[in-house]
Amino acid sequence: MNASYGRDLDLNLLRVFAVVADTGSVTAAASRLYLTQPAVSAALRRLTTTVGAPLFVRRGRGLALTSRGERLHAALVPHLQAIVDAALSEPHWNPATSERTLRLGLSDTAEVWLLPPLLRVLAREAPRMRLIAIPVQFRTIAAALAGGLEAAVTVADELPATVRRQSLFCGGFVCLFDPRHTRLRRALTAEDYFALDHVIVSYNGDLRGIVEDVVQRQRNIRCSVSTFANLGALLDGSALVATVPTMVAAQIRETRRHLATRPLPFAIEGTPTELLWPSSTDDDDACRFVRGKIVDLARSVLPKQQRA
Repeated sequence: MNASYGRDLDLNLLRVFAVVADTGSVTAAASRLYLTQPAVSAALRRLTTTVGAPLFVRRGRGLALTSRGERLHAALVPHLQAIVDAALSEPHWNPATSERTLRLGLSDTAEVWLLPPLLRVLAREAPRMRLIAIPVQFRTIAAALAGGLEAAVTVADELPATVRRQSLFCGGFVCLFDPRHTRLRRALTAEDYFALDHVIVSYNGDLRGIVEDVVQRQRNIRCSVSTFANLGALLDGSALVATVPTMVAAQIRETRRHLATRPLPFAIEGTPTELLWPSSTDDDDACRFVRGKIVDLARSVLPKQQRA
């Protein structure tokens, strides 16, 4: 253990000592420190006991430093000023040199459209920063944010007041398929749609999705998977179709351009995808930097979403 801790040195006593040394008066020091005179006198007695030697002597109506006090004052002042400067100076954060690691919660759809371009942005502007991507969805996001995430991108229901939220976009849904194996007319009818074989993404691990919940009609579901990650591969070369968010369809078609989309024959209102973060990170420069890049990327991919 450090010797100063072993001797129970209260560092606040050093601040009192420095002000008394500068003013030469307990009364003046008390006024500057917003303390009572007895409190300042008691602090000096405690420091004298800890140091083991007198630090002041009476000189007229004031106080003068002893030789021991002069040595302590000369050694203390530069460090005390540096501490004050560090506490009060404006923080400087540089993304180019930052080595922060941020925990980012992503829905599986957000991981598809956001994570690749976000990593490219960080490679250019913050090459030493690291991301830990945590899978989240609307049922788990509240607990995940409480567990230490700096930010998240997903859909969400009610959240605690300590969570900030910003809507990124509100997209609809389209029917995604491989036109080489499934011939669909441009104007897809409801009967056409429900006659097809479907693959769905279900967080519950069942055979129901948003269509069953909204339209109240069961599709011919041949496969249910838990994420959108491999949906393109499942559709590619098959007669299966998938009902997916427009943003996801656009991203899948970036690498599988031969896949096609059709508008749904019924209306499904999309749920806003939001950027979420704990209010405690409002003034964290690294978190603000990454949040800003997420907002910029969401805006940049919206045209692709609208074209899908």
